[in-house]
Amino acid sequence: MHSTHPDRGRLISLARDATGALEALLADAARKVRARVELDGRIAGKRFDAEQRAAHGLAWLATYVEAVRQLAAYAARMTEAGRFGDLEELIVRIGLGEYIAQVAGGIPMSQGEILRLSDLGLMTGEIAARWSPALDLLIASGNTVENRARLVELMTRQPAVTIGDCGLDETLDAIRDEMRKFADSEVVPHAQSWHRTNSYIPYEILAQMAELGVFSLTLPEEFGGMGLGKESMCVVSEELSRGYIGVGSLGTRSEIAAELILNSGTDEQKQQWLPKIASGEILPTAVFTEPNTGSDLASLRTRAAREGDKYIVHGNKTWITHPVRADLMTLLVRTNPKEPGHRGLSMLLAEKPRGTDQDPFPAPGMSGTEIEVLGYRGMKEYEIAFDGFEVKAENLLGGTEGLGFKQLMQTFEAARIQTAARAIGVAQAAMEEALKYADSRVQFGEKIIGFPRVADKIALMAVEIMIARQITYYAARAKDEGRRCDLEAGMAKLLAARVAWASADNAVQIHGGNGFALEYPISRILCDARILNIFEGAAEIQAQVIARRLLDGSN
Repeated sequence: MHSTHPDRGRLISLARDATGALEALLADAARKVRARVELDGRIAGKRFDAEQRAAHGLAWLATYVEAVRQLAAYAARMTEAGRFGDLEELIVRIGLGEYIAQVAGGIPMSQGEILRLSDLGLMTGEIAARWSPALDLLIASGNTVENRARLVELMTRQPAVTIGDCGLDETLDAIRDEMRKFADSEVVPHAQSWHRTNSYIPYEILAQMAELGVFSLTLPEEFGGMGLGKESMCVVSEELSRGYIGVGSLGTRSEIAAELILNSGTDEQKQQWLPKIASGEILPTAVFTEPNTGSDLASLRTRAAREGDKYIVHGNKTWITHPVRADLMTLLVRTNPKEPGHRGLSMLLAEKPRGTDQDPFPAPGMSGTEIEVLGYRGMKEYEIAFDGFEVKAENLLGGTEGLGFKQLMQTFEAARIQTAARAIGVAQAAMEEALKYADSRVQFGEKIIGFPRVADKIALMAVEIMIARQITYYAARAKDEGRRCDLEAGMAKLLAARVAWASADNAVQIHGGNGFALEYPISRILCDARILNIFEGAAEIQAQVIARRLLDGSN
């Protein structure tokens, strides 16, 4: 350890002090932004929209404060457990130093949008009043040339893909190992071919995933599940998405459908569907989005009219993932056209036969057109038209109309946590490719990993992946404890998606021209990473939701 560093106990103390200082700064910023968007003591929609940059900037600042808080908590837990080694310490030091420095100098909300504290209305003197010596000390001893070089040196010695002890228990570490072996043997060798030929992930892979318990992880044992928590879902999603995001995302469909039915279904619906979802016998798909609504689900228009013992569905849906081979659609429809907004929406558990490429939708009243996409392949995206499609009335989720939007909102926490985990897996894959390539590619008589700007990119990948992972695990634990965690889940998704894109983009840069060649896996990973900032709530929508929560709850 470098002599300029304080000892590890001092590091944890500094991290706690820094967290407190940043929390005070965040509270000041929230008050400033709130004053700009409220009218008569309430958030005014038009003012909020007009101040979108400041509001979204507040969301990013809060996410960075949470990142520092979770790094500090991780360091404390690992030290107490005797697991805080040199690698973990370097990751924490670099992460704390870099994120605090970005708070001071500018947080990248996207490539061309840098948030500065002045955007939130904070003056230099107000910032200085909250800025503590701990923050300066962590910057000075954090993201240094020596620390980055030492981290990459340790990374090249460690054969495992995961850089640093993630801080999980033995059960979850065992699950990670099992999923990694499966991904390395059954997924990684074929992922590039599936992507380049736009082929479905073979049914054999789905069957193996079912045997491994991927579709039953978090379901209660009474329904054939394993009864594990959301942290297990994170680990599984990470490792499978590291192999190929399409494989990691197959579990998402089952997770969303299972959570909808478990939270809102009747006893009969739970008994009918959950065991079959858990076993992989039933493959579900989510059918929510419409061509002209996007994230504005309350404005959707697909109509389901009750006629006797069935609903007749008319309308169009788009960006539907894996619908051809699905047996069950969780279908969000408007059952009461007289009720505006979300009040007239209901969720149907719509059965359908499996299709093929030659006959994708062999169901009366249902047709579709494939949407060709850059990445995120292996399941295929479709626009679907319903024209008299029939659903049994008994398949109305929960048996009561008008609850569809509320039922869906209850699943967003878990969905966003899982999407954050998928993003971590994609970032992990990018880092693995970058490290492997840089440690083998020779230029000017030297491996390019010896060039500081190449090594620096890889070091920051490892650091940011761990930061995103700790926030994601924290959100998962909150979910498991039954606490509201939409804020934490949103922050995890917001940050992890950016980390995935940055990691993939930097990995392509490390590959140089080869990174632009279709034969290299990193070209696929780059395409796959790009979707993560869009689906399950685009980054801007995510920031909007986080900001509303922060401002509604601030004093």
